[in-house]
Amino acid sequence: MAGERTVISVRLCRDPRDFAGLRPEWEALQRRCSTATPFQSHAWLLSWWLSYGSGGLLRVVLVRRGGRLIAAAPLMLVHRPLPLLVPMGGPISDFGDILVDDEHTEIAVTALERGLYRAARHAVIELREVRPGAAAERLYEAWTGARRQLTDSVCLELPAAPVEELVKRLPAGRALRLQAELREIDALKIENYAVPEHEVPAAVDHLLRLHELQWRGRGVAVEHLKPRFAEHLVRATQRMVRDGEASLTEFRLDGEVVAANVALQSGYLTGGYLYGAHPGLREKNVDVETMLLRHDAEIAARTGRRVLSLLRGDEAYQSHWRPRAVINQRLLLARSGLEPALRLRAAQAERRESGAGVVKTRLRGARGWRARLNDWRAA
Repeated sequence: MAGERTVISVRLCRDPRDFAGLRPEWEALQRRCSTATPFQSHAWLLSWWLSYGSGGLLRVVLVRRGGRLIAAAPLMLVHRPLPLLVPMGGPISDFGDILVDDEHTEIAVTALERGLYRAARHAVIELREVRPGAAAERLYEAWTGARRQLTDSVCLELPAAPVEELVKRLPAGRALRLQAELREIDALKIENYAVPEHEVPAAVDHLLRLHELQWRGRGVAVEHLKPRFAEHLVRATQRMVRDGEASLTEFRLDGEVVAANVALQSGYLTGGYLYGAHPGLREKNVDVETMLLRHDAEIAARTGRRVLSLLRGDEAYQSHWRPRAVINQRLLLARSGLEPALRLRAAQAERRESGAGVVKTRLRGARGWRARLNDWRAA
């Protein structure tokens, strides 16, 4: 019986119904993978697949040891611009990665590498938005075929601490200005309401309407207005709120919802994902970004996270907080016989980056969101 516990099995899951049934063991694996981000949660991935997935293209490689799930690579097959295995989650996800059990890292990565090598018989594996230190880096190191590493988006990060501690990190002049902005917000007595699970659908609908309103006339992100995105955000947020992996907050002034924000959480990280705010707040001299950052910082500190991620992008207002810039990676892997295809894919990516001036923008803004989505489609 002792020998059975060491048996390693590798399986390719191609049926969305089978993937849906993985929820309990997937969530357990995610908890045992210290580098996992919210975008590798089962709730996020399954909801994304239901809105964006295509039949017959699911490719999830699963590794078990003695029946226990110890590694998983949630991928899908695309055919353009050439056959690729890419992460589930697409361009609306800020980080891509695999899951590896911290207790069995070496065994899990070795088995996963073999499974992916078999699964990628005719395709290049392209892992986008891999955060430094991610489990996918171990896979890259273990890969026995052709490989190439490129840069991807810029992400900004702060320590997970109350805003009072973050202010202390700033130069005196900037700290005084931010303290004044916070006092103006407090003077209005804006209330924070944590939306419970059963109210998520209505709250998300309100958030998206505020998001469209704040960008009206400035080119709102088209994807954010589509029913498939709304359906995904409701499904994923509802389950993640229930499981403690997300918070949806409404900001109310005199009983009226004037802003709403979704923050996603994993074992070590909190990240503000999407918000909407009424333009009237600007007229009241409310610095919306400062209000939201304070709230997300409080969540991160209260829940014991280490990192407050501002996710992709490096907008000017974010630099006021002196965040640390982190560069995501694009990892290309292929069987040795597919090295020419890998080189072609790398060249395509480098040409696009060169033509765009290596501009990396966050998916929250309007023009930046569209540019990023176009990059994903064409690169």
